Amino acid sequence: MMSTMTYQGSCLCGAVKFEIKGDASRFYHCHCQRCRKATGTGHATNLFIKADAIHWLQGEGQVARYKVPEAERFTNSFCTQCGSRMPRHVPELQVVMLPAGSLDNTPDILPQAHIFWDSRADWSCSAGDIPCYAEYVTEK
Repeated sequence: MMSTMTYQGSCLCGAVKFEIKGDASRFYHCHCQRCRKATGTGHATNLFIKADAIHWLQGEGQVARYKVPEAERFTNSFCTQCGSRMPRHVPELQVVMLPAGSLDNTPDILPQAHIFWDSRADWSCSAGDIPCYAEYVTEK
């Protein structure tokens, strides 16, 4: 039986620190336009973990959220001091989306898919060996 993973993370300036205990249910590279705009890169890489798994160690009050008005569930959470993306609660999915780049330790799984592949920028990275989906991956 696999043990539960403990993820520790922080922002670039160290003002915000968190711990998440749980197993990631999904690990995706998202190529949608909103993720590209929010990260300034070709895709966002996020782990999905149960919503009650996060514990803020310091600086929770330093985390700001921007909700895209026309988006069903897209919110960008970030440190107000350095702008680093931070974990965000997605109530509709009952998960915390954990930006992989905010982790201080290595997750025990690898990315499973590219989502919103049809929205990717032409200059973005190649798919590699993982599957690509036009939009969200349909849950089974």
